[in-house]
Amino acid sequence: MPTSDISAEAVASPPSVPPFLLTPRQGEGARELLSYVAALPVASVDAQLLAVVVAIRAARSGIGNLTGTDLRSLRLDDPERALAELTAAGWQVPGDLIGGDQDKPVGIVVPGMTPGPGHTMPLGKGTRSRVSGWAMRTRMAKPVKKTGPATRLAGLFLAAHSSSEFVGEIPPQLPAACRAALPELLGKGFLAELSGDSYRLGPAVCHLAGRFRTPEELAALARLEEERRAAREAVAEAEPEEVTPERWAEWKSGVTPALLRHVEAVEQCPLCRLPFGQVAKAFMFSPAAVPAPRSAFDAYDKWRDAHPDCGREAAAFTVAFRAEHGHGPSYGQLCRGLSWKKLSRTVRGLVVGRALAEGWLTDTSPVPWTLRPGKAAQAQGIVLPGQAAARSTR
Repeated sequence: MPTSDISAEAVASPPSVPPFLLTPRQGEGARELLSYVAALPVASVDAQLLAVVVAIRAARSGIGNLTGTDLRSLRLDDPERALAELTAAGWQVPGDLIGGDQDKPVGIVVPGMTPGPGHTMPLGKGTRSRVSGWAMRTRMAKPVKKTGPATRLAGLFLAAHSSSEFVGEIPPQLPAACRAALPELLGKGFLAELSGDSYRLGPAVCHLAGRFRTPEELAALARLEEERRAAREAVAEAEPEEVTPERWAEWKSGVTPALLRHVEAVEQCPLCRLPFGQVAKAFMFSPAAVPAPRSAFDAYDKWRDAHPDCGREAAAFTVAFRAEHGHGPSYGQLCRGLSWKKLSRTVRGLVVGRALAEGWLTDTSPVPWTLRPGKAAQAQGIVLPGQAAARSTR
């Protein structure tokens, strides 16, 4: 086994490989699958490898279909024991999987994967399908196709945690039996190098890497970082000077009566109790637009999958908020009020922006604290008291 560090030259000049099988989000799904399997209360790699196959098939419906032929193709050392271990872990495994019709699919119920809140591993249809195909291609890859379950399971873990430069660090949740199989992965060519906890995939399996970005994505990220740097510099240059009470009073003297009433409703709200400077700057200066990184869009997509009714909830919240405060909520107040507390400021902007685009919310941009139900919400009866009266007279 090599003892030197993974060669810098190999990382800098990776071999030419076929297109990657997984996108970054799908690679994340593959790692979620393996982490889930590693945490199961089962002892054997037979049960763990079987769980990989069944769990990904059950990731959307809670039921993973498996035939006796599928089971035989996994070439487990003791399939009956593997099924018994999964049964002991709470999986519902029909008894005719081994002795029945070998080509008839049998549904294995995986607890925690039924649709709804608390779903263990919620994956979209496309992601589930691609991760399933990746898992099959990885365990059937030529270097490991004829090896034992521990070696094939180790290959899945190392491929999923490899970067687009084909290097990675052995994940801490790698089962002990799989760690013992690492020399075989090196000898079979699945790994090109292995040094301590660092490794590099062999040329034949580089396309199976799961933690990666393509050259096009890396270039796009570089452009995005440049845009964000320029935006930060623009924000710094446009940073408003300190607002004094005199400047604030002068600004308010030049606005319309309607806007002044709204300003004072926010400024004097006994529930919000907002600092003078925060209110004054929000009204006097429009915030500079800063491009959202791709990671924010990925975080939003994942969050939105778990909150399909967020538009309706946001619209209803603005009605209740205005009844108490006399003005609309800020983006932060909206998200905190709905217990959407772990969202970054950028993702909050995407959440509210989508609700505005879909018509669940509307506002009087760029005036702050003006969020209220939009046309889509009004069509479903979510309206402010004044809107309700207007609708009833039509």
